Amino acid sequence: MKTVLRLQSEEARVMIAAAVEKSKEIGVLETICIADDGGFPILIERMDGARVTGPQISWNKAFTAATHKRSTHLFNKAPNGPALPGNEAFGIQLSFDGKFAVFVGGFPIVVDGEVVGGVGLSGGNGEQDTAAGVAALQALSDLLSPQGHEVLVAADIKK
Repeated sequence: MKTVLRLQSEEARVMIAAAVEKSKEIGVLETICIADDGGFPILIERMDGARVTGPQISWNKAFTAATHKRSTHLFNKAPNGPALPGNEAFGIQLSFDGKFAVFVGGFPIVVDGEVVGGVGLSGGNGEQDTAAGVAALQALSDLLSPQGHEVLVAADIKK
């Protein structure tokens, strides 16, 4: 049997707090979703004034990153992004009732080499969503490193 790490609401709260702090610092209103390894939300927070579409979009990004184990923008990154026209996963965004997101703002949460969830952000441009997402991953790393866990903190993640 394999021992599996699971994200808990405590870790999700720390990640969301860091993403909100970064979003305020860079002047963007974000919605942040932290999802488990099956892509289901643990927590979603929409900053006051953020778009009403943010919760669904951030969940879609977290779902995609967690379940497909890669940063969502990598699906469309030239030349080999699998969702680009002519490549093997072109049209994948139509899967899962349109829940599959293939644009910037979703990042897998990788702890000790295993994908344990995803973080999705909606509200900023690609650079802003990425900055807030990386801040969330860094906060998880800061929380878990004293316990001997390693969290992958990067924008381009593919497992």
